[in-house]
Order: sequence, then C-alpha cells, then structure tokens
Amino acid sequence: MTTHPKASWIAADWGTTNLRIWALDETGGILAHRSSDKGMGRLEKPDFEPALIELAGDLLKEGVATPVIVCGMAGSRQGWAEAPYMTAPCAPPSIRNATRVDAADPRLDVRILPGIKQLSPPDVMRGEETQIAGFLADNQTYSGTLCLPGTHTKWVSLKDGRIERFRTFMTGETFALLSRHSVLRHGLSADELDSAAFAAAAEHSFNAPEALTADLFGVRAAGLVADLGPAQASGRLSGLLIGAELAAVSRDFDLGNTALLGSDKIAGAYHAALSQLGHASRLLDAETITLKGLTLAYSSYEPEHS
Repeated sequence: MTTHPKASWIAADWGTTNLRIWALDETGGILAHRSSDKGMGRLEKPDFEPALIELAGDLLKEGVATPVIVCGMAGSRQGWAEAPYMTAPCAPPSIRNATRVDAADPRLDVRILPGIKQLSPPDVMRGEETQIAGFLADNQTYSGTLCLPGTHTKWVSLKDGRIERFRTFMTGETFALLSRHSVLRHGLSADELDSAAFAAAAEHSFNAPEALTADLFGVRAAGLVADLGPAQASGRLSGLLIGAELAAVSRDFDLGNTALLGSDKIAGAYHAALSQLGHASRLLDAETITLKGLTLAYSSYEPEHS
C-alpha cells in the first residue's frame, strides 16, 4: 500500500461543482493535488467533513490538527459553515476574517475565508476574493480591471490593493442554457467554435447590444436560410453574448487595462474579444493564483490555542 507524505497544511478551493485540494509541506512544496466532484451543490452540511476526509484523510498527521484553509462556496449559507461577507470597498480578506469550523475529526483545523458583498448594485463573490489576493501578491501596485471568466464572470476594479467595486455577469450560464434548452440548440456544434464568426459577432454586439435578443434568434434563422454551419453558429452565439457583456462593462470599468485570471477556453474567448475591440489584455493561470491566495492566508495562521 502506498504511503503518502503528511501535509503541514492543506489548501482547499471548494466550489459549487468541485472540491480541489493541495497538500503542502513546511516549505510550500506541493505534496499532492487532488480533486473530486463533491462540490457544495451536492452536499448537505453533515457531508462536508466526510467529503474532505475522503479526499485528504491519508495526508493528515495523527495526533496533530492540520490547518485546512478553504475558499469558495463551502462558506456559503448552504455550505459547511457560513463565513459572513466582507463589504466592498475593501482589501481582500485574510485569515483573520476567516470562520473556524467545529470539525469532529481532531486532525482538522478548518478555516473558511469569507466572500465579499457589494450593496449597490447588489453583488457577491465567494472564492474569487482569494484569487484577487493571489493576484495582488505579485501586483501590489496594480490599479485597473481584473476579469475572472467563468460561468458567472466577475469584473473587478482594483486600486491601491483594494477591491473598489465589481459586477457579475451570467454570460457563461446563459450560453449553456441557450445551447442546451433553447431553439438555438438545433444548429450549434458541441465541440467546435469558429473564431472568425466569434470575433465578428463580438464586435457587432459590442456596438449594438440593444439588439441582442433579435441577434440571438438570427443565429437560428441563419442556420435555416443562410447556410450558417454549426461551428459558425456556436462562434456567433458566444461572440454575441460576450460582446454585449463587454459593452455593459465598458461603461464602468477600464477595458484598456485588463488582466484575465484564466487559461481555459472561456478565458481565451474574453481575451480574443478584447483584442478584437483593440484592447490588450494578459492571461494568467487562475489555479496557480488561487493557491497563491490560499498560501498568503496561511502565512498568518495561528493555532486556536495560541
């Protein structure tokens, strides 16, 4: 049977869909990196600790409480333990703002980092604030816009190490819903996205966002009467949605100074759309930055009895 090295501490990114952990040694070296599909959306409160033990139990030392620093939806009202929101404008939260979980297993000392809320317009984030902290660790003087692409894309205005304001767009979820459950699903490609169709649609929608719903039906119509192929249709749909989002973002955020936290296809789409509109942006690896943010939080960790 394989024996794994024991962790000095564990970093956990616990989202709605997945749980990801990193087991680290005393120097910050990664001993193990694992994930499971036991995200917050599949669990009831009593299920969280067993899900963590299942994934990381063999990495825990006996007779010692191993620190587990958690960000994400595990701290939501429906999660393991609610970690109350901080209010923007604010600096990203630190472990001093974390909520300690009363774990049954004595090998665990779990701290859940809080999310951030915005009162006007109302908005919330959980998990992204830790990525922002990781980004600022290497960009302490950055003032500009940070984009965190995903199912619910966040746009964040940063100044002097603080989150000034942010907005969330349901563009990714809207794309998924239209692709799977609307009349458009009949003409789309499940695997391919035409980049030229995407770029043209993003520019068009940026300049005429008020026509979005008509343009969306136009994707279906073009497939029926204008020989629009499935890959082109998928590209056009994505471009229309992201272009309209960028039009809204441009009113309140500086698109000319944007960093993108992501290296997947979604982040690449935002990068391409910004480029099409004449805005340079840089892509950064979100997973690396998430771990950096959790490591920054751990750097101020103190055991409960101290």
